[in-house]
Amino acid sequence: MGRLQPTNRHKTLNLSAFLSPKNLWPSLFAPVDIAILVYFRIVFGGIMLWEVWRYFDRGWIARYWIEPMLNFPYVGFEWFHPLPGQGMYLHFWGLGTLAVFIVLGFWYRFSTVLFFLGFTYIFLLEKARYLNHFYLICLISFLLIFVPAHRAFSIDAWRRPGMRTQTAPAWALWLLRIQVGIPYFYGGLAKINSDWLQGEPMRMWMAARTDFPVIGSFFTQEWMVYCLSYGGLLLDLLVVPFLFWRRSRPFAFMAALTFHLMNVRLFDIGIFPWFMIAATASFFDSDWPRRLVRLGLGGPPTASQKHLSNHHQAQPARLTPRHTLTLVLLGIYLALQLLLPFRHYLYPGNANWTEEGHRFAWHMKLRSKDADVRFVITNTLDGTVSYLDPYDILPRWQVRKMAARPDMILQLSHIIAEDIGGADKDSIEVRAEAFASLNGREEQRLIDPMVDLSKERQSLAPAQWILPLEVSLSERSID
Repeated sequence: MGRLQPTNRHKTLNLSAFLSPKNLWPSLFAPVDIAILVYFRIVFGGIMLWEVWRYFDRGWIARYWIEPMLNFPYVGFEWFHPLPGQGMYLHFWGLGTLAVFIVLGFWYRFSTVLFFLGFTYIFLLEKARYLNHFYLICLISFLLIFVPAHRAFSIDAWRRPGMRTQTAPAWALWLLRIQVGIPYFYGGLAKINSDWLQGEPMRMWMAARTDFPVIGSFFTQEWMVYCLSYGGLLLDLLVVPFLFWRRSRPFAFMAALTFHLMNVRLFDIGIFPWFMIAATASFFDSDWPRRLVRLGLGGPPTASQKHLSNHHQAQPARLTPRHTLTLVLLGIYLALQLLLPFRHYLYPGNANWTEEGHRFAWHMKLRSKDADVRFVITNTLDGTVSYLDPYDILPRWQVRKMAARPDMILQLSHIIAEDIGGADKDSIEVRAEAFASLNGREEQRLIDPMVDLSKERQSLAPAQWILPLEVSLSERSID
């Protein structure tokens, strides 16, 4: 493999340089140590390999993609279906192989493109499997296609010595940092809502986790509930700004580390805490992986290893068409990532209740929602009425998600009408008797029971058939 040759320590670019129009483009194309991108490539590929192994080890491939009678794809991707036969097993074998290739930097561009497409295919197949960290994996794998993380310490660099380099353009590192920082910041913004500020659903969650070591006995006390609620909010909002500031960076990282390790113990959220710990380390100086390797090998670098060529040290002399194109594409991508989480403001009502705009907005561990639904099916040709319990056709994990999400209830209503009516599906009416409880409130209707959902269009427009949340947080159910 191409070796990482130690270099002079690169200074971490100051955020203020990015805010100055005069310094923007030279700063974005200035060289930084490629060691940090190599580190990111290796930990990303390694964690993805672990995730693929978890799917095999826990039987999730069959559970989620083979055994269910149907899936709930996203709007516009209804033509996506699980691969037949052993196809899904082969697909995950392919993802695991690509993850290894990414770690090794082998056919890197080809591997990252295929991994992005393969993982995004899995993501778009099933709404009931939506997780923020799956969405983040799709985004990160997309960005790695363009980030030159294979130009050192990789099989590609060993095979093609001409591509080896000790540095990379700063935009590649800052793009990854910003993408990692977005879930933190928007996760904090989402917590500024009346329920969270009143301690829910943290109060319910902590009451069920009093076995937590040392501090678990305090989880039922109000001061601890508010400490955890407001502490999580403040950490999400402030950790990224403090990671940008060199003096506060070690303390911010330790706070993030503690936060994620607590989440590992408190919640079953898979690889997400581990990935965020590894990714948050990218905010340190770009040469820290090189210095860590040097420390492990022992001894200072030689004079030749310390030298950086003038080509690498030089700032770009002029703005080329390639630079301009890169800046435009970066601007478009970041604008989408910064604006998309606000789309729930375009919908009326509480997004935690209606679910409109809830996905892709980094609303993480924000609410507890229990729901139940059954479908009333009317055949207008003969006037017969029948009832369908979704547990009769769907596994429990799908029903639990579908019953609380109006857009999935709508999808299933269309599927029911098509399956029962066939060519006469217009003669079938499907209504939903859906009830839900948000953050411990008393149950109320989620869907207007008078609306024939089979005739309602699936779209991104606000749904008039979703009933508004009317029960206040003070009206809590007591078992």
